[in-house]
Amino acid sequence: MRVDIWSDVVCPFCYIGKKRFEAAAEQVGVELEVHWHSFELDPEAPVRQEVSNSERLAQKYGRTIAEVEEMQRNIAAMAKEEGIEFNWENANSGNTFNAHRIIHLAQSKGLGSEAKEAFFYSYMTQGLPIGERETIEDVAARIGLNPVEVDDVLNSEEFADFVKFDEEVAHDQLKVTGVPFFVFDQRVALAGAQPRDVFVQVMQKALESANDVEVEQPDAPSCNDESCEVPNK
Repeated sequence: MRVDIWSDVVCPFCYIGKKRFEAAAEQVGVELEVHWHSFELDPEAPVRQEVSNSERLAQKYGRTIAEVEEMQRNIAAMAKEEGIEFNWENANSGNTFNAHRIIHLAQSKGLGSEAKEAFFYSYMTQGLPIGERETIEDVAARIGLNPVEVDDVLNSEEFADFVKFDEEVAHDQLKVTGVPFFVFDQRVALAGAQPRDVFVQVMQKALESANDVEVEQPDAPSCNDESCEVPNK
């Protein structure tokens, strides 16, 4: 089954969604052909943030630091349920454009999911500055990419058009407003880090029917330009 996924590597719900999606695929027993697509939540972000993640989010979303810290604790609790250690106090968000370019390089070699996982882990668990070249090179080496090829990409504009094209498709064709965003078999769209059973339902229905599949989609956590938090139940 082909699955196209738009996400950003500094989006905690994208990591949570990835874990739930993969667990659902294992439960259904379906073989996946995953295509990762770029979606920058903050294209104007600096390479490295000079303030804490809580201060940055408070400024961005117009919240108090206490409100942001409560939001982060809620996300960390949700992440823990999926086996993710979200060390939000140490997270250092930054510009993700180069990370997306390296993910495209990795994907060209069949390592897209490995690259995505490694970038998520570096940001959320290790607290590495995700926009800095040293971090990007470390992630690339971790998954076995050739360091010379990585340098060539980072020293050029290679794969920049891939990132821009992904984002144009998301905004102009799919009308994506937040990530993660999944498209199954190029015909069934699913927004947000849905519960595992929703992913299971979508996969099963897509396998059973060659026609468009209608699936009830509950509100699910996602990140966009204005918020990144657990929705009220």
